[in-house]
Amino acid sequence: MSQTTEHAPATGSVAVAGEHRRHRGGRPAGGAMRAVGSTAVTKVFVMAISGILGIITSRLIIAHFGTAAYAQYGLLSTFPTLLPFADLGIAAVVINAVAASDEPRRDEMVKRTIVTAFRILLASGGIMVIVALVLTAFDLWPLLLGEGLLPGGNLAAGLCLAVFGVVVPLTVGQRVLVGLKKTTTQVASQAVVAPFMLLCIGVFVMFMIPAGTYLAVASYVANSLVSVICMIVAARTLRPQIGQAVRMIRHVRSYESVPAIGLAWPMLVQMVALPVAMQTDRLLLSHVSGDVQLAQYNLASQLFGIVLQTIAAAGVALWPVYAKARAQGRVESPTKPTLWFLLGGLVVGGCLALVSPWLVEFVSSGKIHLPVLLVVSFVVFVALQACKYPIGMYMTDKGGLVFQVVPILLMVPLNLGVSWLLIAPFGAAGPVIGSALSVAACQVGPNFWYVSRDLKRRRAAQAAGAAAPPSADEAREAESDFLADQTET
Repeated sequence: MSQTTEHAPATGSVAVAGEHRRHRGGRPAGGAMRAVGSTAVTKVFVMAISGILGIITSRLIIAHFGTAAYAQYGLLSTFPTLLPFADLGIAAVVINAVAASDEPRRDEMVKRTIVTAFRILLASGGIMVIVALVLTAFDLWPLLLGEGLLPGGNLAAGLCLAVFGVVVPLTVGQRVLVGLKKTTTQVASQAVVAPFMLLCIGVFVMFMIPAGTYLAVASYVANSLVSVICMIVAARTLRPQIGQAVRMIRHVRSYESVPAIGLAWPMLVQMVALPVAMQTDRLLLSHVSGDVQLAQYNLASQLFGIVLQTIAAAGVALWPVYAKARAQGRVESPTKPTLWFLLGGLVVGGCLALVSPWLVEFVSSGKIHLPVLLVVSFVVFVALQACKYPIGMYMTDKGGLVFQVVPILLMVPLNLGVSWLLIAPFGAAGPVIGSALSVAACQVGPNFWYVSRDLKRRRAAQAAGAAAPPSADEAREAESDFLADQTET
């Protein structure tokens, strides 16, 4: 294979020459909403299966390995939520490059981007494996994780992080599928996790294998299957790009990486800051409130989390739509999708709120009751989260991602402070109200302002471009395309 390759034009700056080229390769908004709906339905189906099988798996673990094993299993399974920055923001680079390309199977920039992603994630995953080895070798996991570890839990924790690190480079496949508008496939692949876990636990129980300490390792292997499946599907869909990219990873000098820091760093900041801002409610309640309010919050969060996860999966399906529109010089407004998402969040959240008394009674056997204010607060929070997704997916270019950094960083102290103050008067609903106010003030409001200005700017630029006569090169290119089409006809 040749060691030198010419740089292809950047796919994000596609020239538009006349109406003949402007309409080529576009995708109607209806197709985007169908993709969103398909992803949402698939996510609900996957979560339904996972929920049912997860309950059975939990009962098996508790009954045959004990509550201590179940507690450690839950503790070690949280590594992925504590390491959301594992891909170092490279997801934005991969998704934008693949989505913007007219021919991703032959686009040199796409291949270079995938090579860059592999190199960065190999380094990230390798560091995690080294950290896992060091912490395990010096028996430091009990110091970090506390008394929740069983005897032998030090090795189990090390294995969990090591498996996670090994699989990190394979997550490129999931990003490629999103860029190819195959988010439904990426979501559907998650259906293998719960059956695999039930099978593993069932085998341990059937053959009386004393694996209670290492149950969490099986969960990491199960989640690794998602990355493997997505990588296989992405490689076949994008053939031969990923295979060639793998072979070019080691040729660092002769096959240069693409500049990734411009998109990666603002994405990385968001991936670090958002979990701090949104995942600390339980800690606040644990310090300020009692067990009853913490249990109320946990149950409400579990119920409404189903809706939030579905909205998130459906929202990501819009990312490649807006990336493609930018590359083709089209203005794709997120206004209508935002209204639909807001309406959908209110309807689904409201329906869940109406049936929540019966769900809570069934799940808790009457031991937990959710205050009306807590339920209503979650409905509002779900609606705001739904509202922010379309405009957030529109803002996935460099300018949009950079703009979001400051508001999100401000949201961290704002959410923590407001939530802390509201716990005393409103109990478990306090952190939810604080999160809703923070999302409205630091994401929905600023993002709406940015998008409205950006839409005006893009439309003005498009109008100016349409009014101006085409250059000689653009005219020749448009004429060549027209003659080629006439010849094919």
